[in-house]
Amino acid sequence: MRLKELRERKGVTQKEVADAIGCSANNYSRYERGEREPDNTTLKLLSKYFNVSIDYMLCNDRN
Repeated sequence: MRLKELRERKGVTQKEVADAIGCSANNYSRYERGEREPDNTTLKLLSKYFNVSIDYMLCNDRN
């Protein structure tokens, strides 16, 4: 997943992203580290927050 890259590009903290999508900073941190997978609803929220497709966020944009 490209969460850390997207977050750093946007210039925000993990807590800011977590607050924006309605999860704890701990959970968001686990998503970035690959220790936990976001559910479909969270994926949609993250996609909207970062203004990218879910496929791009999940690195599924390569043919």
